[in-house]
Parts: sequence; structure tokens; C-alpha cells
Amino acid sequence: MKLRHKVLVVDDEPHIRKLIHTALTRADYAVIEAANARQALERLKEARPDISLLDLGLPDRDGLELVPIFKQQSDTTLIIVSAREATDDKVAALDLGADDYLTKPFDTEELLARVRVALRNRMARDGGISMVRAGDVEIDLVAHIVRKGGREVHLTPKEYGVLAQLAKFPGRVITHQQIMAHVWPAEQEHHVEYLRVLVRTLRQKLEDDPQRPRIIGNELGIGYRLRFTEEGETEEFAP
Repeated sequence: MKLRHKVLVVDDEPHIRKLIHTALTRADYAVIEAANARQALERLKEARPDISLLDLGLPDRDGLELVPIFKQQSDTTLIIVSAREATDDKVAALDLGADDYLTKPFDTEELLARVRVALRNRMARDGGISMVRAGDVEIDLVAHIVRKGGREVHLTPKEYGVLAQLAKFPGRVITHQQIMAHVWPAEQEHHVEYLRVLVRTLRQKLEDDPQRPRIIGNELGIGYRLRFTEEGETEEFAP
């Protein structure tokens, strides 16, 4: 018997839970629901979901407070699904440990795509990820070698550091602060312009058209993500 992946849906609006429940069930996921923070923490402990979809506007507690609790008390992959559009809210959620952020209103196909990416990341993590492919770019995280179209690409240590940080979590948004803390750990102050310059250089080396990037995506004001799409799909990011 095939074991279905479990998804916890935390939202206080019944029609949103129903919409997500229907989409996930049709895609053959096992769905657990919670209408508030108290129920969410109970379901998290009882069901041990693979993926959790968390709304931030809960009636009994701010969802942002739950993010570190979810990450401390479980190994669930956490996707925020919220009407809050402010960049500060997105950055705060991701810096607190959320794995992704989807803004309401959303298309159910996009939600399912985010869930699939999250599951692939879990499997890659559990299996010990060593090689990541994004388009015609291969990143060998063991040998520290990057190839494009089969040819090795020379990267500086900092360029490789940024790319490797994205490659460890393909498809997931990594905030500016998270990347800079990894690449420039000794710096007292992290200047995002350093990172922007470095990413522009990476795109020059890895993208077919750096003005229309398909490998390294920009989440405006938040951070970057490495393209990680379904086989045969294409995706274009903001420069």
C-alpha cells in the first residue's frame, strides 16, 4: 500500500481550508486541518505532517510566533500561505525558519507546485543531497564543481558560496540575510549591494541571457531562489 504524504493545513477560514483540502486530496495527499494555533500545535504533534501550510492571521495567536515552534518541535517543511503581502512579513517568516511563502489569493496549481518542490527538497535532504541540476547547470556540492552544458565554470569562492547556499535548498527562497551570513560570516555589517553585484556576476557566467534569468531567481526585497521546476517546464524570473 502506498503511503500518502501528510499535509497539515492551518487556516481559520473554512472556505480556504476546503479549497486547499480539495486540491490536495485530488493530488493524493492526506490532509489534516486546524482552525487556530492551539489546534495546529496539537495536530503537529499527533500527525507529524511532512508539509505544513500555515496562515499568519490566526484568531488566537499570530502565525509568525508559530514558525520557530513548528521548526523546533518537528521536521515538517513549512510553507506560509497568507494574505500579508508586506516584504517585512515575508522576510521575517523566512528568517524565522519558514521554507516558502505563498501570498493569497493563490492559484491551486501554484500551491501544488510549491508542495511538490518542498517534498523533493525533503527527499534530497534525507538522502544527502550532493548534485543539483538547474537547467543545463550542474552543481556538485561534494567536489565544489559547477558545470554549464558539461563544461566547468570557474567561480570565485564567494560566488560558489552564494550558489551553493541556494543549491542546498533548490526552489526555496533564501533571504539576503541568510545568504550573507553564510558567505560573509565575519562581517559586522552585511551590505546587500555586495550580494547583488555577486549575483549579477553569477548570472553572467551561468545564464543564457542574464537579462532574462532562468537559473537564479530574484524575490524582490527578500532574497533569491534557485530554479527547481518540474521536468519539461520552464520558468522566468525577475532580473
